[in-house]
This record gives sequence, C-alpha cells and structure tokens, in this order.
Amino acid sequence: MFQFKRGSFEAMVRAYATDLYRFAYWLCRDRSLAEDLVQETYARAWAAWENVRDEKAARHWLMTILHHEHARLYERKRLDMDERDLENLIVAVEPKIQAQLEMREALWMLPQDYREPLLLQVLGGFSGAEIAAMLSISEPAVMQRLTRARQSMRKLLAPDENGHKESRK
Repeated sequence: MFQFKRGSFEAMVRAYATDLYRFAYWLCRDRSLAEDLVQETYARAWAAWENVRDEKAARHWLMTILHHEHARLYERKRLDMDERDLENLIVAVEPKIQAQLEMREALWMLPQDYREPLLLQVLGGFSGAEIAAMLSISEPAVMQRLTRARQSMRKLLAPDENGHKESRK
C-alpha cells in the first residue's frame, strides 16, 4: 500500500512541478521563495495524500494548496516599501526585453485580486469554476475580476496621445 501511495504521489510531482513553480514564481517573483513554496505545497500534499479520492483533480488541489501557502507568508508580515528608489532607477534594455518588462510591470500594477485569477487562467489554464474554487470566491466574481484585469492591462499597455504608457503615479 505504501509503495502504491508513494508511486502515485511521485508521478503527480513529476507531472505538475513545472506548473506549480511557474505559478509560485509569478506570485512572489523570487526563485528561492518559489521553490520553497512548491516544496511546502508538496509536503502538505504528502501529509494529506491518503485522503485524496480523485487523483484527476490533483493539479487543482495542488494549486489551491500553493495559493494558501503563499497567503500564509503575508498573514503577519508588514511590507515597508519605498517606491521612490524604484522610480529613480533607469534601465536601458533591448526593445523585446523592454516589452517583456513592461508586461510584467503592468501585471504587478494590477491589484492582487485581479492579478491572481488572470495568472491562474493564463499560466495555469484553469477555468473560471476552478479558479473560483481555488480562491474561495464565486465564479461570477472570478469572471468579473478577469474582465477588469484585462481592461486594466489594455489601459496600462496602450500608449497615450504622447506615446507614453500609463504609470503608477
């Protein structure tokens, strides 16, 4: 029995490790923290693996655990950021890299309530119902957040009449 449990768990780890890491990285933007989140997700999953009835729902289950682990990081943490230092930083980069940086910056300008469903849909390929279950909100709320996230992204990435993109000032 233990060998079967271990074998099916290892197969699940191999199948979803990349997706979990990608989602964790987009949540925290830190490689080592993303790796820690994935490891903690697998540790919690292993502890509850014997209670899993439907292994087909494992991806959804793991993403939910990862989301909760990420939220736990900020339960008691107070973030003190000084954005003036970041605004003064000017980086010269190639146009393709510049576009990628602008996309990431626009994503991080979105409120977390909009960013998470968008990333789960785009990176994870989850449906509105799956995202609703992961984030513990209703499906209409997910669809509304996705729509608002897309609208905000268009606004942030579209140049104004002077050719400048909107900034967070």
